Amino acid sequence: MSKKRNYTYRSMRDEREYGPYWYSALWRIIRPILVFAGAMIVVIGVLYSVWNKVYDEFLAPADAASQQEIAFAVESGQSLTRVANNLEEAGLIRNHTVFKYYCDFAGMGQKIQVGSYLLKPSMTMSEIADQLTRGDGNPIVRNITMIPGWTIEDFANDLVSKGVLTDSTEFLELCRTGEAFSDYYYIADVLATKNVSQRRYVLEGYLSANTYEVYVTATAEDIIRRLLSQTERAFPADYQERAEELGYTMDQMLTLASLIEKEAKNSDFTKVSAVFHNRLDASMPLQSDVTIHYLTGVRKMNLTNSDLSVDSPYNTYKVSGLPLGPICSPSQAAINAALYPDETYRAERYLYFCAKDPESGELHFSRTLQEHEQAVNIYAPLWSAYDQSRGIQ
Repeated sequence: MSKKRNYTYRSMRDEREYGPYWYSALWRIIRPILVFAGAMIVVIGVLYSVWNKVYDEFLAPADAASQQEIAFAVESGQSLTRVANNLEEAGLIRNHTVFKYYCDFAGMGQKIQVGSYLLKPSMTMSEIADQLTRGDGNPIVRNITMIPGWTIEDFANDLVSKGVLTDSTEFLELCRTGEAFSDYYYIADVLATKNVSQRRYVLEGYLSANTYEVYVTATAEDIIRRLLSQTERAFPADYQERAEELGYTMDQMLTLASLIEKEAKNSDFTKVSAVFHNRLDASMPLQSDVTIHYLTGVRKMNLTNSDLSVDSPYNTYKVSGLPLGPICSPSQAAINAALYPDETYRAERYLYFCAKDPESGELHFSRTLQEHEQAVNIYAPLWSAYDQSRGIQ
């Protein structure tokens, strides 16, 4: 009985000195949580302070209160590093290195657009990067494209339609005479040829097919020179040597290439070239329909006697050999084909080809006139249907 009383006494004493057991257990659980929470508050506070310092020194707008618009230009060929340096020098960002890393990390490094922009020091770094990559400034350059198979007139119309030129008159006149470009040796050679005054455009075939970057302020002459400068790269020294080996000039090879470009798809370029070379070797007229199309401005499959009788040095049904000059700007593939015709078709003396279904662009090749006439009888109805579907008589 005394032991029970002693136990009760000790329990009451423990409660007075240490509190209830449940409280002690709860405190043992809560205490590490409170310690962790306190530590986290301290860490967050430190990180917040560090972030504020980093933001203020590197990421914040250069001047959050300024609404002044500053003209800023990104020029062609400038690297992201140069753009970032220029932004810092203009007082538009706080740190060029941070801006560069930000653009690289965000995948904007290769998307900065050439142009003239109005930017504010109050803009954030991301706002500036976004505007420069959208390219919504006033561009200082633009792209223009001479498509393979286009004539000078096609190209001039495209330049006008896209607002590159306000009018095609000056452009066409410069291309017609070519006199302003005699400093290019290959144009000087053309100007020295016989009957050059009868060419529709001296520069036809010499405005190399490609895509170019030109200044928005470029004049008609600037644009022509930009394309002429590519011609020498499209017809390098080894091409000159190959042309001489075949017995032709650069002008004649570009003329042949222009016919090939208009007559066939890429897959048939070398075969068409072989047929033309074989006919030239045999002193046969080329009888190429595309030279008539160049004269009439209408592409049709069934040529009339009136079409074929056009009196022109471009009409290969009436003149022997090549036409007076190129009839379009040939592609690199067509130039290659003119210089390197299909050797099998040359050796087997193919002399004729005609279109199959005009929609597909496939050609039928023949060795003899009899084979050719048989093919024409098969495919002629398709040509008539094609012309009728386009309203051509």
